[in-house]
Amino acid sequence: MKVIIRDTMEESSVWAARYIAKKINEKAAKTNEPFVIGLCTGSTPIETYKELIRLVKAGEVSFKNVISFNMDEYVHLPVNHPESYHSFMHKYLFDHIDEPAENIHILDGNAPDLKKECEEYEKKIAAAGGFDLFLGGIGEDGHIAFNEPFSSLNSRTRVMTLTYDTRVVNSRFFDNDVNKVPKQAMSVGVATVTGAKEVVILAFGPKKAKAIAASIEGPVSGYCTLSVLQLHPAATIVCDDLAVGELKYNSVKYFKAVEAAEAE
Repeated sequence: MKVIIRDTMEESSVWAARYIAKKINEKAAKTNEPFVIGLCTGSTPIETYKELIRLVKAGEVSFKNVISFNMDEYVHLPVNHPESYHSFMHKYLFDHIDEPAENIHILDGNAPDLKKECEEYEKKIAAAGGFDLFLGGIGEDGHIAFNEPFSSLNSRTRVMTLTYDTRVVNSRFFDNDVNKVPKQAMSVGVATVTGAKEVVILAFGPKKAKAIAASIEGPVSGYCTLSVLQLHPAATIVCDDLAVGELKYNSVKYFKAVEAAEAE
């Protein structure tokens, strides 16, 4: 596991965006096969998406041969609802880049058969060749996507019941009214994420510090689902200084030293 630490959220976000662009360009230079990416929502990736948009408009990267799969969507929230993840992704990324509409995949929370929708989603990911890179965030309790504490580390895309705490955190997008937050969501599983060739996780601010410490220095467990990245061969966590506030001093020193050595 690598941990990239920058002073601010903005610096961290720019690093992540440029890293993603680099990976897209590297594959494009080698093959005509599409770059398959997993994408997340919420406030955490907004600055990363902003930098990706800038890079696309500057001609430094193209999404014309990129296939994307979003990690989750609320159940029974209208697609055109301002807080649906369909709306979020178009507002903050898809409406501003050159990714073809047919390459964009987001779970349908209003599908007549939600179980079948989840199963078909996994099949589409496999048919695309699997993820080259999965971009995600981390919940305050260490969850990835909507894989709440005690989720199976072997889980796949499925319908999840959201904990009250998660709904409270997300209520800031719903007029701070927890009763407006859907009680269920469809989410890729932990194994769906870790099946990616590479995983990049964003974590910013002091509220994520305990979860980051548990994920990096704690045991691998279903209680903190992001901790499974300790077993992944190519996992990178991108943090600002506030998000690593609970890590041991020597851990922070180690990760900074590794990055410096690799830059030489």
